[in-house]
Amino acid sequence: MPTQTMRAVRLHEHGGPEVLRYEEVPVPEPGPGEVLVRVHAAGINPPDWYVRDGMTDLPPETRPRFELPVTPGTDLSGVVEAVAADVDGFRVGDEVFGLLRFPSFDGSTYAEYVAAPAADLALKPSRIDHVRAAGVPMAALTAWQFLIELGHDHPSPFQEARHRPVPLDAGTKVLINGAAGGVGHFALQLAKWKGAHVTAVASGGHEAFLRELGADAFIDYTKNRPEEIARDLDLVLDTVGGPDSRRFLRTLKRGGSHFPVFFGAFDEEENAKLGVTVTGTQVRSNGAQLAELARLLDSGTVRVAVDSTFPLAQARAAHERAARGHIRGKIVLTVA
Repeated sequence: MPTQTMRAVRLHEHGGPEVLRYEEVPVPEPGPGEVLVRVHAAGINPPDWYVRDGMTDLPPETRPRFELPVTPGTDLSGVVEAVAADVDGFRVGDEVFGLLRFPSFDGSTYAEYVAAPAADLALKPSRIDHVRAAGVPMAALTAWQFLIELGHDHPSPFQEARHRPVPLDAGTKVLINGAAGGVGHFALQLAKWKGAHVTAVASGGHEAFLRELGADAFIDYTKNRPEEIARDLDLVLDTVGGPDSRRFLRTLKRGGSHFPVFFGAFDEEENAKLGVTVTGTQVRSNGAQLAELARLLDSGTVRVAVDSTFPLAQARAAHERAARGHIRGKIVLTVA
């Protein structure tokens, strides 16, 4: 069993990367339905800096409630150290990975130990190490729930309509904006797994990487405006999203769909006039879907790109790297 205290990164105030503190805290105890995981690596995701800066980029009505101090992080890969009496399916010593308690902000994975809901975990793919496994959960589940299977009935805070993935096959033309990032590089591979024709949009330095992952076409957004080149698409997955996402609407054929990961401002009348559907969802923890992704990772069908790694004690430097952008794959914290 672990010692009674551990090291973790916590926030006592909101602000920039400098507010991340590496300190000693009690080891959590697993409650009903939970297992205690010794964390080997923790993935970094945009919600980590949203909680750090106080959710200033989110509309007030969509901001989850939480109290300081808080340990950031949702993604982990590690080893089960203890199991609650009511948990079946995991044993001490199992290697696991997961997205914890999302969309709440109490995953607390920037730590040496985490009490994790068993339902949020899956056995780690044996083909990949803990660093790569920690880069999977939120980004790959986002791609999966947007493109393959939603897997839940929870409404999005940004729309009334229920998100419905578009069937993908050899006749489907897909454009992925931000294809080199965490969600984007998983989405590209999942779309290719289903047989779709994929156009990847990223800066020019990522072209060889994205072609290797299977991209059929590539647009360097630093040289060309993708909305002026791409036409007759069935689906746009915009992993960048935001206010400028509407520019992709005219790349779609009538009956096409536009999925912004970060929802922006859309005009329903314009969507109806163009004959397109705009919809999105909010990723949610799902151990069963992670188990399906694990099979694709073990078969080599899907790969994980790691942009950079930082020791847990250097979480500030990891957030500074994220702020510089142009990320290829995932940033991961390693836990000694």
